[in-house]
Amino acid sequence: MIEFLIKLHPEIAIKSKSVRKRQTLLLERNLKTILLQVDPGVEVSNNFDHLTVRCHSDDEQIKHQLIDRLGCIPGIVNFAQMQSSSFSSLHDIFQQVLQVYASQLEHKSFSVRVRRTGKHDFSSIEAERYIGGGLNQHVATARVQLKKPDIVVSLEIKQDLLIMVRQMHPGMGGFPLPSQSDVLSLISGGYDSAVASYLMIRKGLRTHYLFFNLGGSAHEAGVREMAFYIWQRYSLSHKVKFVSVNFAPVVEQILEHIDSGLMGVVLKRMMMRAGSQIAERLGIKALVTGESIGQVSSQTIANLNVIDRVTDTLILRPLIYQDKQEIIDLARKIGTEDIAKSMPEYCGVISKKPTVNAVLSEVEQTEQQFDFSVLQQVVDDARVLDIRTVDYQAEQQAHVVTELAQLPADAVVLDIRAPEETDDKPLIVAGHQVIEMPFFRLASQFASLDQSQQYYCYCERGVMSRLQAIVLQDQGFTNVAVYRP
Repeated sequence: MIEFLIKLHPEIAIKSKSVRKRQTLLLERNLKTILLQVDPGVEVSNNFDHLTVRCHSDDEQIKHQLIDRLGCIPGIVNFAQMQSSSFSSLHDIFQQVLQVYASQLEHKSFSVRVRRTGKHDFSSIEAERYIGGGLNQHVATARVQLKKPDIVVSLEIKQDLLIMVRQMHPGMGGFPLPSQSDVLSLISGGYDSAVASYLMIRKGLRTHYLFFNLGGSAHEAGVREMAFYIWQRYSLSHKVKFVSVNFAPVVEQILEHIDSGLMGVVLKRMMMRAGSQIAERLGIKALVTGESIGQVSSQTIANLNVIDRVTDTLILRPLIYQDKQEIIDLARKIGTEDIAKSMPEYCGVISKKPTVNAVLSEVEQTEQQFDFSVLQQVVDDARVLDIRTVDYQAEQQAHVVTELAQLPADAVVLDIRAPEETDDKPLIVAGHQVIEMPFFRLASQFASLDQSQQYYCYCERGVMSRLQAIVLQDQGFTNVAVYRP
């Protein structure tokens, strides 16, 4: 039999009796939902201050799967693999303990802790001394140390039953889902939004995902992969939604009508406007972002203040004080680093001299140039998907785009950078025609070009050019690739 003892996060343990009962019932339900997928024979017992998980199997693979899943369920501070057996005497207990712990205690300090209930011819202290002395004698390199030992040999004696802790494992901590309501997390596929989403899940918040698509189907496929990973790893017990909003028309409006220095702030305000509407439609009371003070120009106190004024919806920023390296370290720990590292960074709305001290009145004035019917249309057209469904995963298709550093003789280069970038640094490719066509015009204007030619998209980082090439391929154009000098 495989057996685990589940300890509640300390913040649950100090709650009132009624709150603790509700939290443990949620955790019990979540454990059953997730662990029964590993093995239908799993049994979960609720003992108020702890829970136990039993599986009538000795399969090592199932044991490792259970350990992996238990480490990713919110509300568990730690869990111990247990071993239950009967005993005939105190010496019999010692021999069983020696068999389990002998190899673990080599070159380590240890103490023995016994919790005993029932009638026995020895006390808890006598059992600790007898077992501890025997272990110290039989494991030559081990030593007894009562304060802060390397290993604590934890034993529970209930009537004629010995329960040993074979191995302790760290849990995720936090509160069980969904004890703290729902939130809508703005996810981009990068480090910050993934870690912010994880921290909300850890706090017991059922976290749904909102993606503002600025880079076509490939961009969305990558972000979906990130959202699915976080959900499957850390919130598998509950269904969540993935909302996709095509924000390219909004970006086009910003690039054409908004002052360059205010583009970043206005873009964030448009996202918050849209996010608030979608959250209200879904009955969600708060938005989550991965913003951190001073990380980029739009994340100064002045700019965040202006961004927040656009909506009454609560905006949560769990990373607000964290450094980038701290965020990356946590991404590595939770398993999102590799996806985030390979995620292309959108390079569309980039101001050469973005403001770090936006003034609300100036932003509101410049936004009067914006056609808000465009924003409303993209919100109305937002796609709401169940992250669990086959349809969601079926759309995760790999795209292959040709990228060349050396162009064929008849190649035409499409410089898809924003006009500000092309004006500042014109592209000249010896022996080849260069056509300037901003990325936000490609979808509507590419068809007007001579389709007998082969076109190679270019941008500074090579990210937007790849994404836009995929968009054009999805529209049926086969004469498009990427130029990466």
